[in-house]
Amino acid sequence: MTTTRHELLQAFDQLLAPGRFKDYGPNGLQVEGRATIRKIVSGVTASRALIEAAIHAEADALFVHHGLFWRGQDGRVTGWMKQRLGLLLGADLNLFAYHLPLDAHPELGNNAQLGLQLGLVAHAGPAGRFGEQELGFLGAQANGEAFADAQALATHAEAVLRRPVTLVDAARRSVRNIAWCTGGAQGYFEAAIAAGADAFITGEISEPQAHYAREMGVAYLACGHHATERYGAQAVAGQVAAQLGLVHEFIDIDNPA
Repeated sequence: MTTTRHELLQAFDQLLAPGRFKDYGPNGLQVEGRATIRKIVSGVTASRALIEAAIHAEADALFVHHGLFWRGQDGRVTGWMKQRLGLLLGADLNLFAYHLPLDAHPELGNNAQLGLQLGLVAHAGPAGRFGEQELGFLGAQANGEAFADAQALATHAEAVLRRPVTLVDAARRSVRNIAWCTGGAQGYFEAAIAAGADAFITGEISEPQAHYAREMGVAYLACGHHATERYGAQAVAGQVAAQLGLVHEFIDIDNPA
């Protein structure tokens, strides 16, 4: 089956409601390609490697979390930007990108899907959200049990995400109330502490967070920006593809960051 580019955009917008968010770049259709869509490839970042893989996979649309255009960036089409745009335009390939809306979706978004992978469930109602635009999730293990300590949580995360975790843990106590926000959400740590978290899971760590963790007795786990955001794009694109009768393929371009 096929659909139109416009119908695909409508389906993504209806699901992710981008108008609700103040974001760092445009959400939705970033690069216009062919009008008829049969196959969607999803991935994390619109890198040259992913664009080339999508073209090789004979995709009509590429759906990502990290698109090409960001607030404050150099607007000149040179270097890597010229290369990526040249590939997209040359292949008549549509690029759809959703940043914060993809993080926030309560079932299919990056945070919800990371929780699913780790066996975490957000608390019901407002108690299950924290931080700016309520992007952060707060909850506990689905089985109701606490982790013996933050090292046990880090070991679990390493096994699930298949990458090393940077752990800062001064308290050495059991962990029940867990906050998480994927990607580069180190700035949400103070809000997670205020929300009552025993531990905070995100993708990256900056210099101040280690001090906050030691001084406040709340464990901090940096599990990788890419590693924590591998799940939302494929979940959303997969559901929309099934809804519209399209072919979908997720392609993971490895990234150690």
